[in-house]
Amino acid sequence: MEKVHFRISQSVGRISFDDAKANAMNPTFFQELHSALDHMEKHRVEVLVLSGRDKIFCAGLDLKHLAAIEPQDNARFTQMFARTMLRLFTFPIPTIAVASGHAIAGGCILAMACDYRIIQNGDYRIQMNEIRNNMSVPKWMSLISEHAIPSHRMTEFILHARAYTPEEAFKLELVHELHETREALDAAVNVKIDDLRELDSKSYAITKKWTRNSKSEKALSHLKDVQAINY
Repeated sequence: MEKVHFRISQSVGRISFDDAKANAMNPTFFQELHSALDHMEKHRVEVLVLSGRDKIFCAGLDLKHLAAIEPQDNARFTQMFARTMLRLFTFPIPTIAVASGHAIAGGCILAMACDYRIIQNGDYRIQMNEIRNNMSVPKWMSLISEHAIPSHRMTEFILHARAYTPEEAFKLELVHELHETREALDAAVNVKIDDLRELDSKSYAITKKWTRNSKSEKALSHLKDVQAINY
């Protein structure tokens, strides 16, 4: 069963995550996401929108898969995770994350790797919960977080692994917009798409590269000698 679905309409790319479960990240998820990103770049979409399904944006890494693999495979899996998220973080096209459900751990980083975040209010949480699960937060995750989270919130976001309601996430500026209904959410996404389409795509891509690529490459360099890490 496919986990990542994608389509293009009127030069707008849309990638959605739906495995009918938690949208957990495993090698299949990462391979499918890379294929979707390849497709978007090939067809030169003007804006890219990433979304989950109701109640679940993405619950993070597939812990059952992680627990079942050998240390050397753990290292490869970790690198696949990092390279996929950093590719999205440095993607040369404006990206919008749209969430109406849980964004936990890796799923939270997936949302933070996007340039703009629009969410719907509801009974769910946004959380980097790694430290509460005895997992360290690697440098590349901190890099993505630093671009998305106000600096004075980083301690509670990363080190204290605070869980935020949608309203708290908006109030504390972890996300850009909060809407009460699905209709309002969809309308806001369309407004933002129109706004981003007015930007010069070449200038956007070059500036994004200048501000993000060198830091991304440095973060990736820390993974080269990893044999197995605690994630």
